Amino acid sequence: MYQKSTLDNGLRVLSAQMPHARSVSIVMGVATGARYEPAGVNGVSHFIEHMLFKGTERRPSPKLISEAIEGVGGIINAETGKEHTMYWAKVAREHLPLALDLLSDLLLCSQFAPEEIEKERRVILEELHMLLDEPHEWVDVLFDQTLWGEHPLGRDIVGTRETLTQMDRRQIVGFYRQRYDPRATVVSVAGAVEHDAVVDRVATMMGGWSGEVADDELEPPAELCGPRVLVQPKDTEQAHLCLGVRALSYRDPERYALNLLNAILGEGMSSRLFLEIRERQGLAYDVHSYTSHFRDAGTAIIYAGVEPADLLRTVEALMGELRRLREPVPDEELRRAREFKKGRLALAMEDTRAIASWIGGQELLHGRPQTFDEIVEIVDSLTADDLQRVANRCFSSDRLALAVVGPYAEPPPVRDLLAL
Repeated sequence: MYQKSTLDNGLRVLSAQMPHARSVSIVMGVATGARYEPAGVNGVSHFIEHMLFKGTERRPSPKLISEAIEGVGGIINAETGKEHTMYWAKVAREHLPLALDLLSDLLLCSQFAPEEIEKERRVILEELHMLLDEPHEWVDVLFDQTLWGEHPLGRDIVGTRETLTQMDRRQIVGFYRQRYDPRATVVSVAGAVEHDAVVDRVATMMGGWSGEVADDELEPPAELCGPRVLVQPKDTEQAHLCLGVRALSYRDPERYALNLLNAILGEGMSSRLFLEIRERQGLAYDVHSYTSHFRDAGTAIIYAGVEPADLLRTVEALMGELRRLREPVPDEELRRAREFKKGRLALAMEDTRAIASWIGGQELLHGRPQTFDEIVEIVDSLTADDLQRVANRCFSSDRLALAVVGPYAEPPPVRDLLAL
C-alpha cells in the first residue's frame, strides 16, 4: 500500500510503509531521457545525470557528496533511460533526513562547474569506449538503431563521440532547465516512514522549486518495413545477436499478456529458449528474452551469444520458437508462467529500493501505481487465447529486426531466415 500527496508546485510525493525494514530508500524520478533530446545533443540527459554528482552550492565537490552518504553506510546512484531519469539513495532508516537533503540538493542546486564538465566529458567518453568493448551490450545498442532507425528511440543513451565532444555548458544547462521541473518529478520513499513527516520534509526542501516544463509531445516512430538486419564485424570469440520485434507501449492493456508470453519464451531456466537453445541444442551459454515499454511503442527482444559458425543455425532455431508463440500455450505451461511472474514480483517487493522504484516509476509513467494484488489479479485472468492474440499481433515478419556483432568478413546470409 502507498500514500500520495501533491505539493503546491506540482511535485508528487509517495510513500510506502514497511514497518519492519531497517533500511529506507528514496527515489527521485524525472520524466526526461534520451528520447527528449535533439539529435545534436544526443547523450545530454545522461551527461546531466553525471553532472548532478559533481558539486552543489553546499557540497561543492564530488568528494563531499560521496562522503555525506557513505559516511553513514548509505548508497547513492542514478540511471538514465529513454524516457525517464532516476536518482536514488538507500540508507539506514535513521538517516532518511540526510538522504532526502542530499538528493534534493543534487537535483536543485548543482553548479555545472565548467572544469567539472570537461573532466566528466572524458569520463563519459571512456564509458562509451567500455560499451564498445562489450559486444554483448553493444549489440543491444545496435539493435535499437536497426529497429528504430533515425528515430530518437534508436539513439544510444550515452550519446556519440561527436555529440559528447561538441556539446557545451550552455546546451547542458539549457536542457536541464527545460526538462527538470517539479511537475515532471516524483519523489517516492519506502521503509519505516510516516507519510506526513516525509511530505513535510520534502516540502521544506523542494516546495520552493519552480520551472517551466517543456512540451511533452513526442515524435511517433515511423512504420517499420522489415525485416531489418545489421551485422557489425568485430574480432570476438562469440557472435552476439539480438533478434526482436516492435511491440507494445506501457499504455497498452495487452502488455501484461506480452510480458507473460515473454516469461514463457525466455525468462529463467525453465523457459523455452533455455531448454531448446541451451539444454537441447547446446548452442548458447546465455540466451534469454526481455521486453521494454515506452509511451507509444515497445520491444520484445531475444539475446544470445553463440559460436560464430553456429549463427545461422541459432537464428533458425530462434525463429522456430517465435513461430511457436503463435500456437496455443498448453494449460500447465501457462499455469507455471503465471506462478513464475507472481513469485518474482513478490520477491522483489521485499526490498525498500524495489518498492520505492516501483511506486515512483509507475506514478511517473502511468499517473498511479498499481498494487501487488492488482497485478496478480491481471496475471491470473490471462488466458491462452489472450497470449495467442498478442503473439499474432506482435510477432510478424514486417516488425522484425536482427543485429549481430561477430568476426565476419562478409555478412552471413541471415535475412532469408527472418520469416514468420
